[in-house]
Amino acid sequence: MFKGSKVYSIATNTCPKCNVGSFFKTNNPYDLKNFDKINEYCQYCGESFLREPGFYIGAMYVSYALSVALTVISFVGFVILLNVDIYYVLAVLIPAIIVLLPVLFRTARIIWINFFVKYDPEKAALATEKRNLANP
Repeated sequence: MFKGSKVYSIATNTCPKCNVGSFFKTNNPYDLKNFDKINEYCQYCGESFLREPGFYIGAMYVSYALSVALTVISFVGFVILLNVDIYYVLAVLIPAIIVLLPVLFRTARIIWINFFVKYDPEKAALATEKRNLANP
């Protein structure tokens, strides 16, 4: 996974502009009081994460797509390929999706902002230097 790619930003929950600053206020998706809190801007490059009111409504579609993909992959893998009874799969899959909701929520938001913000190598170099100076 290369720094500077959208996949890196999504996997590490970092700023899509510089891949250095943290996107969420907490790294723990199961901190249920703060799992949905986003930093207002990147602390290293200054990119705004709170674009405009309603910006992250589009992330609902991404979250839905992630949930459907998880369901389809599980169904094909267990029911069709491994010939497991569908009721057993549903008994495990439904609670699994509920438990994964905070992770899917956060992943959908970081994917959504990555659709609209392009990586900037110059800002990334400045952000990395700023981080290194702040954390020697």
